[in-house]
Amino acid sequence: MKQYRIRREVLTLFILIFATVFAARAQETAQQEAAGPTVPVRMTVTASGLSDGSAPTVSQNDVSVRQRRETLRVTKWVPARGAAAGLDLFILIDDASDTSLGSQLNDLRAFINAQPPSTSVGVGYMRNATVQIAQNFTTDHALAANALRLPLRNAGAFGSPYLSANDLMNRWPQHANRRALVMITDGIDRARRTTPTRGLNTIPDVTTTANIAQRTGTIIYGLYTPGVGHMHRNFWEATNGQNAMAQLSDRTGGEAFFLGLQAPVSFRPFLDRLQNSLDNQFLLEFGARPDRRAGLRSFNISTSVAGVELISADSGWVPAAGER
Repeated sequence: MKQYRIRREVLTLFILIFATVFAARAQETAQQEAAGPTVPVRMTVTASGLSDGSAPTVSQNDVSVRQRRETLRVTKWVPARGAAAGLDLFILIDDASDTSLGSQLNDLRAFINAQPPSTSVGVGYMRNATVQIAQNFTTDHALAANALRLPLRNAGAFGSPYLSANDLMNRWPQHANRRALVMITDGIDRARRTTPTRGLNTIPDVTTTANIAQRTGTIIYGLYTPGVGHMHRNFWEATNGQNAMAQLSDRTGGEAFFLGLQAPVSFRPFLDRLQNSLDNQFLLEFGARPDRRAGLRSFNISTSVAGVELISADSGWVPAAGER
């Protein structure tokens, strides 16, 4: 009799918990519907295990999207695998890099050749604030790998890795694939025409580049390699360049890889971590309240799964009312 009473109390407790959760979700849905129509916002999110291992499974119900104090309704959460695995991956190398980068080219070739068939790879070089395309996007990974060459050790007359990235993103093919841009550079803006400062400062073009990346859904990863000339040997210029790449990567949902201001012995550990990020990405869609004009809006994306961190761009592109 006592055992029966305990089971009945446990069952009652489960029913109460379920009813509470169901009522809370119903109230949340009703509040969202009462607040007016929404437009779909799409972002690519990376699930990272805090122990740097493979991320556990994260379901749609485990994902929370908030804008200020409002919880938004998640309408899609799909692993970037199978039919959803499409990825455009562009390797963008600064032509102002030192030729010591040559020792890393085999690691880069191996990384490109190891990409799955669903990944299209492009290769280009930053020069004169534009991009010299060495290989357009292709699923022939050997062809893309063979397009790699030594940098010219010259940024051109107007060398800026950020303006070059802007040029590339603005002419990126339009389709539903994920976008990843790997920038191999020291991050120094050699096109800057202001008076040099001896201290930490912000490179203005970083904000513009981050905004374009967020608008187009491009995740930027930075691989540090030393450049040439006096600016690279200036501690403040080198540090500001590295900080700028770290800021740009973080704001777009990527990561910047470096070991101080010296050239890494090998890119391979960095490329392995980058590949792990690409392998653990999800396609997220949620409803957001539109304004009269389309624009970038900040969102907080998190999960209730213990030991998992969701990494995304700071902002997503919200269409105007009536757009899709």
